[in-house]
Amino acid sequence: MKSLFESRFGVIIACDVSSKENLMRLVEETSSVKGIVGYKVGCILGLTYGLPRISELIQEITDLPIIYDHQKAGTDIPQLGEGFAQTCKDGGMKGVILFPQSGPVSEEAFIDALFARDLIPIVGGEMTHPKYLSTDGGYIRCDAPKEMYHLAAEKGVEYYVVPGNKPDQIKKYRELLSPLLDLPKFCMPGIGSQGGQIRSAFQHLKDVSAYAIVGSAIYKSDDIKSAAQIFAREALEFV
Repeated sequence: MKSLFESRFGVIIACDVSSKENLMRLVEETSSVKGIVGYKVGCILGLTYGLPRISELIQEITDLPIIYDHQKAGTDIPQLGEGFAQTCKDGGMKGVILFPQSGPVSEEAFIDALFARDLIPIVGGEMTHPKYLSTDGGYIRCDAPKEMYHLAAEKGVEYYVVPGNKPDQIKKYRELLSPLLDLPKFCMPGIGSQGGQIRSAFQHLKDVSAYAIVGSAIYKSDDIKSAAQIFAREALEFV
């Protein structure tokens, strides 16, 4: 599989802003910062402006890869995978985040559809917020994320979303995936405003690849570039 990022460690900026003006400012302030490896756009920007327009705006400034996070893709019937993947391809995305909570048949279909279009699937299982897993009062079986990750590895997926504010879970999922893949790659939200820290998250991933997904701690900062530099420097300590 082709690599999504040039570096083994870095920061992905989550562009959860509501206007194209704020998006462009965010990218302009951060795209030249060493250690920033890509941008994640979500459904707010995607539904407001359309993925092709969002991609165009970002690519006017940088050629860093764009990841689409539909919050949460892969949770519908298998037949929707083809159309969803084609929309992401037409929209200029390079990677696409899936959270296959609707079961293995849909998970396989969405992964296959992305691979068929030369897109890189990034599979998540456990989220960052409280009351997600059943053991914490949530709806999702506590072993379901493990099953989602394991099936993705069997399908050849190399990139995974794990909760950056839950270091013990990061370690658990690395131990699950490392025997199945030559070099699993972990993308971690929950760092910054949700309490996670790069050093505590990355310490379990020194022998693989790790990317912090950081949003509001950067784009809500009074000094966006300086905030990005702080997070990026921490990530690059592990290079």
